[in-house]
Amino acid sequence: MTSTPGLDEAAAVQRRTVLTLMGSQTLGGVGVASGIAVAAIVAADVSGRDALSGLANTTQVLGGALFTVPVAAIMATRGRRPGLVTAYLIGALGALLAVTAATIGSFWLLLLGTTLFGASSTANSQARYAATDLAPPERRGRQLSWVVWATTVGSVLGPNLIGPGKWVAERIGVAPLAGAWVLSLAGFLIAAVLLQLLLRPDPLQLSRELAHRALPAEEQALPVAARRGSVAEGLRVIAHNPAALWGTLAVTTGHVVMVAVMVMTPLHMRHGGAVVEIIGLVISLHILGMYGLSPVAGQLTDRLGSPAVVLAGVVLLLLACLLAGLSTDGFSGGLTAGMILLGLGWSCTMVAGSGTVAGSVPVAERAAVQGAADLVMGLSAAAGGALAGVVMDLWSYSTLCALAAVAALALGAFTVARRRVVSLKV
Repeated sequence: MTSTPGLDEAAAVQRRTVLTLMGSQTLGGVGVASGIAVAAIVAADVSGRDALSGLANTTQVLGGALFTVPVAAIMATRGRRPGLVTAYLIGALGALLAVTAATIGSFWLLLLGTTLFGASSTANSQARYAATDLAPPERRGRQLSWVVWATTVGSVLGPNLIGPGKWVAERIGVAPLAGAWVLSLAGFLIAAVLLQLLLRPDPLQLSRELAHRALPAEEQALPVAARRGSVAEGLRVIAHNPAALWGTLAVTTGHVVMVAVMVMTPLHMRHGGAVVEIIGLVISLHILGMYGLSPVAGQLTDRLGSPAVVLAGVVLLLLACLLAGLSTDGFSGGLTAGMILLGLGWSCTMVAGSGTVAGSVPVAERAAVQGAADLVMGLSAAAGGALAGVVMDLWSYSTLCALAAVAALALGAFTVARRRVVSLKV
């Protein structure tokens, strides 16, 4: 049986799209992870207060959420490529400001820089949806997961570049830890160039054209499906679509749990005397857990369904919170294992939840719904990151892990309650 021209065209473009996105994710992963590894420590040093240390990563997460709004609008009207390139360029500007702030000791400039830096997370996050635009439904989870997996190389390498970053910082005359953001700047700029040159034709634009061609002849005379880029419209769709709502809650809760625990782990380790190189290694292993087995999560999502994979993710997150919460200050095997499990649990909720969001709405609503889902996820994680610093300052790292476990349990209960509805809808 031969394929239709439309399907042949989509398959060829999809292969190129996934490979291009994997390349940009690798470069972007280096940039994002390098910045994350030093943000809390630099914020504590510049501000002079541990209670404010979480704000650097929190503003990064907040920026990632807020920049979803304009990036989603750009994608809705012009396609994936301009949206992703714009996000990386804004992230590069943020990295430059963070380097400057760390060097001159300006806390408020640091927060502005980390906010703009967050746009790079928007690019990394939205790229996973670009991988689903032309993917067959039965392979959507796997296609999405390969793009998520590509972040592994850069993200694991990033925190371990703290040492080389210091060398770079010495050569250009900036603060030692600011060298990590110099590497971020380079990674974002190269990723933007790669996408601008190679992400052609645009997968979202082509998917709309193919959907239009599939309409009955009398309907093809009408304009291509309306391009709804408003995040407000996306939120309305999510609120009335049970599958999209559950998928959004899955990615949001998993992300909040991961961010809240992860951003405070470097400080928890430094309180016990761990050196920055060891902190970078632990964060690298955590990020390896986040991305390294994402293709397995994608395969399981396609075979078993999203709810089963999210429930597995909940179990992993609970184990992670238990091990991390019981760990002492500094470096320990239990903390390291907990951080790896935290990454694996995040991977399950992110891949399965994102696949549900991507597959639960028609092509005309994709950009708006996906942007809205990431906005909710990012704002929630930003709030979680901000509160994490307060909880750790007032109580302890163990208390923070216990609260994160409660959030994971709530997701598990909601998934069990809505499992049949989601399975029927997707």
